Amino acid sequence: MAESASNNAGKKLIRIDISSDTVCPWCCVGKKNLDKALATAKDQFDFEIKWHPFFLNPSAPKEGVNKKEYYLQKFGSRSESMEARMREVFRGIGLEYNMSGLTGNTLDSHRLIYNAGTQGLEKQHKLVEELFIGYFTQGRYIGDREFLVEAAAKAGVDGAAEFLDNPNNGLQEVNEELEQYSSDVSGVPHFVINGKHRLSGGQPRRCSCEPLRLLPAENRRNENVMLVLTYK
Repeated sequence: MAESASNNAGKKLIRIDISSDTVCPWCCVGKKNLDKALATAKDQFDFEIKWHPFFLNPSAPKEGVNKKEYYLQKFGSRSESMEARMREVFRGIGLEYNMSGLTGNTLDSHRLIYNAGTQGLEKQHKLVEELFIGYFTQGRYIGDREFLVEAAAKAGVDGAAEFLDNPNNGLQEVNEELEQYSSDVSGVPHFVINGKHRLSGGQPRRCSCEPLRLLPAENRRNENVMLVLTYK
């Protein structure tokens, strides 16, 4: 991925802004599919990927609640079939979906993602990966400081513990990004390509990945790229 508009190879730069929540399973699926698509197009394009906050449940408790019990309370008898469906989808991207552990408030994870972005978008992208893997496949709690610090270390993000110690660090920036990128978003993941083309995630209709072809109107012959996102 590129981190600036300049590139030595002269490839076109495609910017992708992603609104996402760290407890959204379709956001994890979307990232894995996006990474595969970017890998197939890396010889043609440079990519600048930036992650922005979204809260599926802004009032979720910071101390966390049992994940299975939360989904049972929220979705009732549908929770079992939903879990089975997610297991199937995650196996399709090479992961084992794990419903153990806690779920809860994601603010600290978004503060940390913002902080990672100040150290480089590659680090931010890697941190999002580590958070998804820990929460969705290892039963780690997204609000647990130890887990967040471990994920940051794996992604090469410096000073995570000190940053998280002050609850005001990154708070204003997270709120500003919510307003700028996610205020009109109703579902995640939500992708904005080059500031113009919008693609929203949602409950899928079919099982197979559907390629989405981006054809900028100003140059449809030279700027098309296949991005496999979250629609199934």
